[in-house]
Amino acid sequence: MTAVAAPRRTASPAPASRNFESAIDLVHLARQTMDDPGLEFELLEMFDRQSARLVAQLMETDGADRAAQADLAHKLRGSALALGARGVAKAAQALEDCCVCGGPDAERLGQALARAVAEARAEIGRLTQ
Repeated sequence: MTAVAAPRRTASPAPASRNFESAIDLVHLARQTMDDPGLEFELLEMFDRQSARLVAQLMETDGADRAAQADLAHKLRGSALALGARGVAKAAQALEDCCVCGGPDAERLGQALARAVAEARAEIGRLTQ
């Protein structure tokens, strides 16, 4: 069995800044995994794969298929909340609400969700390297 590197965490949180908000809440992730580094790594990797697949599906959906968009956004929101990816969860909720209510901003909100997922995936890449 090959050893797996656990996500890196610093002893203290990053300095507070108005411009800095981590894409992944490591304290939340640690709580969700009961401080098991192997499980943290597994969840990060799973979210990385799943979120890439769901965003690709979202970008392929017909703009008129709001039900499919809402379903994909809902799935992303659920997995993001479990992981502590609050920015992804917030963007997914906005898209889901828009799709359910028939709002005009679904394309813009879908792009915002894709950016939030890209930020989370970039952080996952840094944490798991």
